[in-house]
Amino acid sequence: MSKLELKNINTTVNVGTNEEKRILKDINLTLDDGDFVTLLGTNGAGKSTLLNIINGSLKPTSGEVLLDDENLTNESEVKRAKYIAQVFQDPKMGTAPRMTVAENLLLATKRGQRRGLRLRKLDKHMPEFSRETSQLPNGLNERLNTFVGNLSGGQRQTLSFLMATIKRPKLLLLDEHTAALDPNTSRSLLELTDDVVKKQKLTCIMITHQLADALKYGNRTIILNSGQIILDVKGKERDKLSEDDILQYFAD
Repeated sequence: MSKLELKNINTTVNVGTNEEKRILKDINLTLDDGDFVTLLGTNGAGKSTLLNIINGSLKPTSGEVLLDDENLTNESEVKRAKYIAQVFQDPKMGTAPRMTVAENLLLATKRGQRRGLRLRKLDKHMPEFSRETSQLPNGLNERLNTFVGNLSGGQRQTLSFLMATIKRPKLLLLDEHTAALDPNTSRSLLELTDDVVKKQKLTCIMITHQLADALKYGNRTIILNSGQIILDVKGKERDKLSEDDILQYFAD
């Protein structure tokens, strides 16, 4: 069970200054177990802010965040990491560049646990890491002992995705995780994402700017505009939508 509930979420930044701005406005949203949401919206619509409210890096001005009926509103980002994994747009985020691929993966297996300063029992995990990476694109299985800072952007982002899912999270957040990659690498990672989310039956929110991807992947599409949900469709209603239908929601 991985039910996410956002109740009356409002977010205002730069309060009391000339730059005060209300970003999210009375957001009410429920994700059921296994929902794979593609999230669309113009720049400044509040997409990344919404993910930041969920992951705990930003506190809402008002409202509540619940996961499996547990109120996380006042929990820190670190504590939420036990349940919530995220892959960012920048391939340099989410990994430790001065550690090897295998060392990064070992850290990922300990998400949500207390960790000492030294990594232990790396050798016993190497067969597992070899199996996991052999199923991935970009030849990552041949780079287990390579420092992450020496990987290509595509390899690093693939590693970030594996780190986010190697220990099944209750909720997976993808913030335009293929946007910085070349088209072929982006497609490979999207196909990998779709396969892993389906196989693990993950609850997932994926921000994208690509209309075709928003309709191809997942089972539900949400559009944000000026901090409000203006479309939330799934099932047969979503299947009927075309890219032109979606474009109408972006018209001035």
